[in-house]
Amino acid sequence: MAQQRTFSIIKPDATRRNLTGAINAKIEASGLRIIAQKRIHMTSEQAGEFYAVHKERPFYGELVEFMTSGPVVVQVLEGDDAVAAYRGVMGATNPADADEGTIRKEFAESIEANSVHGSDSLENAAIEIAHFFNDDEIVG
Repeated sequence: MAQQRTFSIIKPDATRRNLTGAINAKIEASGLRIIAQKRIHMTSEQAGEFYAVHKERPFYGELVEFMTSGPVVVQVLEGDDAVAAYRGVMGATNPADADEGTIRKEFAESIEANSVHGSDSLENAAIEIAHFFNDDEIVG
């Protein structure tokens, strides 16, 4: 398996409930390493740019509002097949459909407030990582 990097966000619903440590424990238990991490409060501009792909969708405004409603933890994860590995640890977008033991099954409040975001491809991971981190901040 090839070492890869992927991007993660611990969303406002999870940081509000002090779940950062519990989520990080699940990430690390899966074999992924957290090689960069910072807690930020996204601006509307940052969230709008990050989710620009959804700009024409009806939920875009609510998504930007939610992602700016409180602090988030942005992270770079590294490991074997990291994109797929993290998506497996996260679980399905809808927590009702997520497998037992996944982050979303255990911690999500709803399909919208589903506690975490993860890149869906290596290409998007590179774009998302660059959105929040400079090369000198990734110290893994």
